[in-house]
Amino acid sequence: MKSLYLGLKFAFSYFSIIPVKFNEHDDLSSKDVLGSMLLFLPLVGFVLGTLTVGLFHLLEPLSWYGALFSAVVYMMLYGFLHTEAVMDVADAIYASHSGKDAYDIIKEPTVGAMGILWTVGSVLLKISGITFLLMHHLFAPFIAILIVSRLGLLILFYTQTFRSTFATQLKASLTRNYLLSALILFSIIGLFLAGVYFFTILLAGLLSTYLIATFIKSKIGFMNGDVLGATLENVEILLVMMVALLWL
Repeated sequence: MKSLYLGLKFAFSYFSIIPVKFNEHDDLSSKDVLGSMLLFLPLVGFVLGTLTVGLFHLLEPLSWYGALFSAVVYMMLYGFLHTEAVMDVADAIYASHSGKDAYDIIKEPTVGAMGILWTVGSVLLKISGITFLLMHHLFAPFIAILIVSRLGLLILFYTQTFRSTFATQLKASLTRNYLLSALILFSIIGLFLAGVYFFTILLAGLLSTYLIATFIKSKIGFMNGDVLGATLENVEILLVMMVALLWL
């Protein structure tokens, strides 16, 4: 039980800016804690989505500005962690086109022009898409998207090989039981949220996660945490578009 509790706290500490405290004797490197951390990764999406929707309810009298503000806050709540990955991956892809080592580029602390341009485009698409969903009160599908995008990352952790020490450690910690538990638990939550339409979002999300991650890997030659983050951002953009088209 302690490992589950520590994993829950670690998930919110690592994948969000929600303040979480640990004791100095807490061992966050154990396999059970890291496995639990990944188990609760979709819960992070659920909570951040719920907070975003709750904020919009408070700001709804401001109309589109309240929706826009809430959409930006959602990205702030995960500390732009995945957005930063878009910069690194875009730079690495363009560097590989010119024969440079994509891994060296992706690890550089600086960012190039293409990374900035692709990130600005992604942010605009994501914020405008979430604003659109909030304005049309598509709250349940929005939260479902945030759950599914993170479930997709669990599939990647389980199936892919990583050029990253921490990602490899997480992969080793994600047992079949943790993966199946996450899929079952959050599919039930998604079913209550969006009804049977959740499975449409789930299938589209898992398929797009695999295709996007595979495409990026084919361009730069490896999979790491930045690839996962960039994949999540793109999957959420695509799923928001899909929901906007199908639900309205």
